[in-house]
Amino acid sequence: MSVRVLVVDDSATMRELISAVLRQDPQIEVVGHAADPLEARTAIKQLNPDVITLDVEMPNMNGLEFLEKIMRLRPTPVIMVSSLTQAGASVTLRALECGAFDCVAKPSNGDYHDFDQLPEKVRAAAKSRMQPRSFAPAEPVTPDRNGRFAPDGRVVAIGSSTGGVEALIAVLSRFPANCPPVLITQHMPATFTKSFAERLNRLCAPEVAEAEDGMLVLPGHIYLAPGSAHLEIANPSRPRCRLHDGERVSGHRPSADVLFGSVARVIGARSLGVILTGMGRDGAQGLLEMRQAGAETIGQDEASCIVYGMPKVAFEIGAVSRQLSLGKMADHILRSTSLHHRERV
Repeated sequence: MSVRVLVVDDSATMRELISAVLRQDPQIEVVGHAADPLEARTAIKQLNPDVITLDVEMPNMNGLEFLEKIMRLRPTPVIMVSSLTQAGASVTLRALECGAFDCVAKPSNGDYHDFDQLPEKVRAAAKSRMQPRSFAPAEPVTPDRNGRFAPDGRVVAIGSSTGGVEALIAVLSRFPANCPPVLITQHMPATFTKSFAERLNRLCAPEVAEAEDGMLVLPGHIYLAPGSAHLEIANPSRPRCRLHDGERVSGHRPSADVLFGSVARVIGARSLGVILTGMGRDGAQGLLEMRQAGAETIGQDEASCIVYGMPKVAFEIGAVSRQLSLGKMADHILRSTSLHHRERV
């Protein structure tokens, strides 16, 4: 059966462009269009779509408000379509926290790469499990600050994609201010990563920043790959971030395979790798290299994933030494990288 999609956007041109991209996929049927949330509400009742594409900025009611109504009254996978602006990025990130399946950026300066992934994301959305969401703004969690955690010198590398915004907040908000150094590759448009790093920095006790080339990799700091560059680790004696704009790897730049592979080569057994929810197979091979280099490797389990894609492939090829639910991930990472835990062992 084909996936039935409702396209919601106040621009007739954009509605046609989205529809044209989706119709290239024989497994997708565009069943209707709406120019604003009022039209969309009627169309949803009449057409019962499997997936909705939703513009972030619309008249009568913004996309975020409408998304919250959808998730309360008629939970349906929603893909947010956002302009590449700071305001668009901020609203889109909030939408991902509130239950949007994923986002795509509207084409800008002739760059259609992210937009061309829309059919794949629609197919994945139709198969996804709708998780219960909270619509209250996320509040900072108070991690353990009583001094019991002391980093043991290991570096943590995390790869994530679809569903990763929620997953990363759930994990990182549990970390203490002196957490192990963490490097993250999250598949996300370039304009969004800076806003996401700032969002994480407000919600988490450690310092979170979009990675810059040459940054020292230090305890108490979390480094998020920019959406336009690969993030690697360099210099084993004094680890630093290294950014480069090489070819896409596993279809992505930044790529989790690139991050994990560099950690395997440079840090080896003094590292811990984590692969979270996401479509495709990016990160699986790099995580396997980490495990072969002696690192502990963790995969998010199927039950807690929005999309059990990247962790599934990693598990199937033997890259994952342990599968954990999202709720257990932070505590396990901290125990594994704790100097006190190592002394007890």
